[in-house]
Amino acid sequence: VENLLNMSRLETGVIQPKMDWCDLKELIYNVLGHLKEDLQFHKVAVEVEDSLPLFKLDYGLTEQIIYNLVYNASQYTPKGAKIEVKVDYNPDVDVDYNPDKIMPCLITISDDGNGFPEAEIDKVFDKFYRLQNSKTGGTGLGLSIVKGFVEAQNGIIELNNKEEGGSVFTIGFPALVMNTKEIS
Repeated sequence: VENLLNMSRLETGVIQPKMDWCDLKELIYNVLGHLKEDLQFHKVAVEVEDSLPLFKLDYGLTEQIIYNLVYNASQYTPKGAKIEVKVDYNPDVDVDYNPDKIMPCLITISDDGNGFPEAEIDKVFDKFYRLQNSKTGGTGLGLSIVKGFVEAQNGIIELNNKEEGGSVFTIGFPALVMNTKEIS
């Protein structure tokens, strides 16, 4: 029901991001704490620099994005698979002039599972789309909501298969940045 409500809000333009300073390291560990039971049979790695600045994002939307992607990885990869969450900061990006769409805030969520069928990668963000031969359950809304929440914050999301097996979701946000050194 929550997924249907979120999709309805996205389609009607009701969701307006509430941008505020976010500590992405804290956000990621909060999500992983909520998913502890789902992740108990997986290896989880988080790569976030200690000097990572704060990013101006919608905390709730970003939390749901990461939750949906990590949850999906936990459900659709075999036991023992590795799930990695990584945040990168590109300090040299001018958010106001950025013809190459390079984002200062990059979040990647990857796994070493089976990846996605090449013929279906372009469809996974479609509403109600479920992979052929996927296990029962689910509504096919999780990834379309992820895409909607990313785009609501003027971000971009891509999905690719890794050469060595597994998938990687790359999310880029044109977020403003505040170095934590500036706060003290």
